[in-house]
Amino acid sequence: MVRHGESEGNRDRRFTITTETPLTELGREQARNAGRRIARLFKPEIIVSSPFARARQTSDLINEHLGLPIEIVHDLHERDLGCLKGQSYDSLRELVRTDPTYDPADGWSWKPEGGESYEDVRQRVIVAIEDLRQRYAGREIVIVSHGGVMLSVWAHIVGAWHGAHLPPNCGIVLVEHDATRLHSPQIIVGAEEGELG
Repeated sequence: MVRHGESEGNRDRRFTITTETPLTELGREQARNAGRRIARLFKPEIIVSSPFARARQTSDLINEHLGLPIEIVHDLHERDLGCLKGQSYDSLRELVRTDPTYDPADGWSWKPEGGESYEDVRQRVIVAIEDLRQRYAGREIVIVSHGGVMLSVWAHIVGAWHGAHLPPNCGIVLVEHDATRLHSPQIIVGAEEGELG
């Protein structure tokens, strides 16, 4: 699994309003670098992407090094942040600080008005991931999605939200799978750090 490259929203530290927010130049370079690493480390047969532009662009740039078919899966899209769309990242901290429904011990169940909780994301995404696991059993695939999606998949596999990994832009997480289950995720780190973390 790969998180998309830096988007304009990431750069500006704002939650995106539109699904069509593009990558920055840095995000495009991150995606190309991820493609080179994937080509060196793995032998995938297909790229599966979120429908959001930043993930599709990342998939296309990764694919410059792989030359694979790309499949779009709608339910791999990022968390819907409802009333926070267009707001700064800092506004989330302020909102949870003042919202009486927010419980820091159960933050993954909280949802902004008109949006999704991380638990909602987990329930939506894991259905898509399980479908992919079954359709591509025994095959290597690349899934390009979002931080919230990857955080939710990690929490689902390990059975806990505490300690779930939120990857950086173009961070790579390896999730081995077989006919019966998803195995514990592993962080793929930079070559200078020894690849598997």
